[in-house]
Amino acid sequence: MLQEDKIDYKSAQRGSTLDVPPDLTQLSRDSRYNLPGSVVTASGYETAQPSQATASSTAMATVGDVRIERAGTQRWLVVNRPADKLWTPLRDFWQENGFLLDIDQETLGIMETDWAENRAKLPQDFIRSTIGKLFENLYSTGERDRFRTRLERRADGGTEIYISHRGMVEVYSSKDKDQTVWQPRPADVELEIEFLRRLMVKLGVSEAQAQAVAASAPVQAAARVTQVNNAPVVQFDDNFDRAWRRVGLSLDRTGFTVEDRDRSKGLYFVRYVEPVVNAKEPGFFSKLFGASKEEASTARYRVSVRSDDNKTTVAVLDSQGLPDGSAAAQRIARLLAEDLK
Repeated sequence: MLQEDKIDYKSAQRGSTLDVPPDLTQLSRDSRYNLPGSVVTASGYETAQPSQATASSTAMATVGDVRIERAGTQRWLVVNRPADKLWTPLRDFWQENGFLLDIDQETLGIMETDWAENRAKLPQDFIRSTIGKLFENLYSTGERDRFRTRLERRADGGTEIYISHRGMVEVYSSKDKDQTVWQPRPADVELEIEFLRRLMVKLGVSEAQAQAVAASAPVQAAARVTQVNNAPVVQFDDNFDRAWRRVGLSLDRTGFTVEDRDRSKGLYFVRYVEPVVNAKEPGFFSKLFGASKEEASTARYRVSVRSDDNKTTVAVLDSQGLPDGSAAAQRIARLLAEDLK
């Protein structure tokens, strides 16, 4: 668990923020965050709950009307409140933690912060504590983070809250070290857990209780990539309900924009583009955060989730719904498998 003083975010000033990768543009207005699929009755919902034999792969801890669920390295909150009662507290939560919001779409159930820097990672030496306070923009960690919050309505009237992290790191792209490039870095699970813990406190859970339930060790459920009909698929042990949630969170983490979803058919309609962001850095005293975007073609896919009891297969399909055996599909399958571990 991250210590409280290890997180101190500060969003970049408007006009000098990291130019976002093209896969993070506005979502389609046709999407909705209501739970897709057919109508679910109370009796049917009860029947669909995991049996005692299978519940061990997902651990739960409840405090008041808030509980945290986990599967593999992923965690999310389940709150017994309607989504429209949570939106304002969520907006306040991110602003209180030092972020500006780039996406604030209540009708879509999507909230996304801008790129921000964790200033707690800067060295607290003599120069930093004196000159650095006057010229704060001269100091940079070379890392930026953004967080997406996604809300899903539940059939029982509650809401599921997912927080996913995206990270970029600045590296030199020339031998003379006069140019830098921003590259994606892996999602930070500890950051996701810490902000879920902080959100629990925002929603009324005590610090001690939130710390206890968020610190429980994750249950590992290995995912593997294999071939079916000459196309890549990801397979892991989980039932459909948990697999659907886990795949959705993995898509948020790994560079996809979910444009639509149909839970009754087990389909996510996604848009993906490799995030490539370049930034030039002439010298130390020009270390103001700026960037320019390299356009890349956007590809659309369907991600199919199919489960047979506790065995789930995730397939990457092309935009027409046909198995995709391309190199891009292979790469997407590996990305999902790595995140689903």
